[in-house]
Amino acid sequence: MSITRRRALQLGGAAAVLAFTGGIARAGDNGGEILRQWYKVVLMLVRHTATYSPPVASRAFAYLGVAAYQAVASGSTSLVSLAGQLNGLKALPPRDPSKRYSDAVIAHCVMASAVKTFFGNTGPTGQRVMAAAEKKLKGDALQGLPDGVIAASLAYGETLQAAIIGWSQDDGGAVIENMGFPMDYPVSKEPGHWAPTSPIRMQQFPLLPKWGQNRTFAMPSGASCGLPPPPLYSEDPNSDFVKQAKEVYDVTTHLTPEQIAIARFWSDDPMLSFTPPGHWIAIAHDLLEQENAGLDKSAEVMMRLGVAMADGFIGCWNAKFRYDYVRPVTVIKKLIDAKWEPLLITPPFPEYPSGHSTGSGAAAAVLTAIYGENFAFTDRSHARDGLGERKFPSFAAAAEEAGISRMYGGIHFRPAIEQGLVQGRCIAQFAIGLRTRSST
Repeated sequence: MSITRRRALQLGGAAAVLAFTGGIARAGDNGGEILRQWYKVVLMLVRHTATYSPPVASRAFAYLGVAAYQAVASGSTSLVSLAGQLNGLKALPPRDPSKRYSDAVIAHCVMASAVKTFFGNTGPTGQRVMAAAEKKLKGDALQGLPDGVIAASLAYGETLQAAIIGWSQDDGGAVIENMGFPMDYPVSKEPGHWAPTSPIRMQQFPLLPKWGQNRTFAMPSGASCGLPPPPLYSEDPNSDFVKQAKEVYDVTTHLTPEQIAIARFWSDDPMLSFTPPGHWIAIAHDLLEQENAGLDKSAEVMMRLGVAMADGFIGCWNAKFRYDYVRPVTVIKKLIDAKWEPLLITPPFPEYPSGHSTGSGAAAAVLTAIYGENFAFTDRSHARDGLGERKFPSFAAAAEEAGISRMYGGIHFRPAIEQGLVQGRCIAQFAIGLRTRSST
């Protein structure tokens, strides 16, 4: 599909979002739906905000998920606060026990404020959608509530979101300059190390080289789920290094229509999609929508998923810049076929491990912990983009397809895919291990 065609479909989707909230039930039982509508807005905003590469998108999803979860947990007798469990998150402001509150209003308030914070640099379309969504969803949340409950809930929501936004400011990822590309960077000239793969001047340096040093959410550090090194560089035709390059070459020069469809379905390019982490948020959104999940479950699912993927991209970037590994296009053009081109555009950062594999491995592990090992589902995330839908027997199967799609696209070697999935599953355990339910 052409970029022009995909952009037209996306703009049509943005217009649809402006009218997406009709028919919501009365306040008190509509919190889950209001939260999911906010996530529809966020998925659209990721497409239209220039700085939203996959790591940046994953960070926003994590903070939004935590904000929504804490909105509910702050007034719950069964949900447990994440303060003291997530790195750097200290005790959050409590509700006033003398006042009555609406969880739906608080959740709306924290989402509205957080979305404006994280997407403040979005373009005109995004700004219009944010304003329209805030107005419509606020009306839905406030419907039928006493003035005192409304006032208390709105005030507390602002207090809570301010605390969470304050927590986000010193994590290392709050400011994205020059679209995430450093103004200077010591690119190695040694064979086997990352080399620029794009003629674009900005991309002569790699994207977000310090992201792997950011403060993590649930795991101790970006190096907590380290990986073995990839094959050593060698030009020996019998070496593991050349064999992995030859595998990519052989696969990509004989792609089947199904393999091409898989590569494009999981491509999830920035500015043309909601990015790889957004793809999994969209999957979770649809599952929650299908079961008409309440606010507490919707918030908890999005929180765990967001935290796991945000930590996943920190861990992935930590490994990427530790190994600084060369991309297939560089190797294949040098050693095998100078005229070869990959199906997908090679991203401007080191190869090992695969970010989509790490993120997908983490997301699949979280969703499996929630829904079960053999939970079959249909992924309709890209239906609006004209890419159809895909059916999977499990989340693990979807993650494996997401991983191998990067080989079909010609942008990753097999070890990056396989080890990325391993890393993602490891990282997910920290999010899965968060205590969210009281024992009483």
